[in-house]
Amino acid sequence: MNAGARPWPRRLHSITGLVPVGGFLAFHLYENSLAARGAEAYNEAAHRLQQMPFALALEVGIIGAPILYHGIYGLFLAGQERQSPIGNLRLGRALLVAQRITGVVVFAFIGFHLWTTRLVQLADHGELDLYHLVRSTIANPWIYVFYLAGILSATFHLAIGLWTFSIAWDLARGEKAQRIVAFVSAGLFLLLSAIGVRAIAAFRM
Repeated sequence: MNAGARPWPRRLHSITGLVPVGGFLAFHLYENSLAARGAEAYNEAAHRLQQMPFALALEVGIIGAPILYHGIYGLFLAGQERQSPIGNLRLGRALLVAQRITGVVVFAFIGFHLWTTRLVQLADHGELDLYHLVRSTIANPWIYVFYLAGILSATFHLAIGLWTFSIAWDLARGEKAQRIVAFVSAGLFLLLSAIGVRAIAAFRM
């Protein structure tokens, strides 16, 4: 099914998966990688973002709402769709299943991450020592493993989403173009995964 034949909620879901959700994921992983420089550098960067003009409105409207829509509608699609947009490829079905599984994991992880790092000490959140909050949270080995699973699921989900998006929207025509996008998507997965794993590991050093 090409993009023009898709209903607008499905098209909106597809777009929000890359922009702004995918873009925010890449930026958030980079921001967290600053933990490797120590508590002061990480907290300073986090607080600087929170002190931007209209920070709360941007956080809710540009980040929160698209993530919520993409996640909830994605769960709905997981129970409805049976055909992959890349069904003409041998791996189409397997990738569709992987995309569904990682989507559920990511949705649960975002909820947990939001609850434990953002929806705490709201009155003076800008003064919160986020570095040591995250550090104390992942001191629990089970939570640390959950963080790793959430990060890898998010980067894998984004990489698959980029590939399926290029095909479903008829941007990658033919096997050669699809193969190129597949390599780009795999490279994106490896790059973002390395940044994310290194970032969360830095909190335990």
